[in-house]
Amino acid sequence: MNRLRRCARGAALAVAVAGSLSAVAAPQTGLEQRPGCFISGNRAFPVVLEIARTFNERQRGLMERTRLAEHTGMLFIYDQNRSPDHGFWMYNTLIPLDIAYLSSSKRIVNIQTMTPCASSDSSQCPTYPAGKPFRYAIEMNSGYFETNRIGVGDRLLVGATNCPE
Repeated sequence: MNRLRRCARGAALAVAVAGSLSAVAAPQTGLEQRPGCFISGNRAFPVVLEIARTFNERQRGLMERTRLAEHTGMLFIYDQNRSPDHGFWMYNTLIPLDIAYLSSSKRIVNIQTMTPCASSDSSQCPTYPAGKPFRYAIEMNSGYFETNRIGVGDRLLVGATNCPE
């Protein structure tokens, strides 16, 4: 009987630990997800976008995620243009990412590759400034833009009907 209780306690503890660990790497809850499409010349690239609209959503971003699904990204939306020196950092971000900065018309003005910051001291993590004024930013898995030959001047369309087939 004692052996059975120990096994049950061990199983309960394992479930509790696994549940708490999976919560750390889980996406932010409650974020709106919308379909989108990058347009590059006559080519279209459908994506799924997690929308980070509020200060807290943008601040948390993709922190602590262990993976990002293929063709999925996070779209950061600002109420007004950000200055060229405004940037993003990779503190507590575990996966390498590409970031595209977009104008108010959703045209890409700059793309950078960002590597995870291993430091537990946030002041030791580099920032990745846009270099141009921007209104939106989108983070995708590292290599996404290069692999798909998406570059400066290409645009993002948001919404289910915006991706030509």
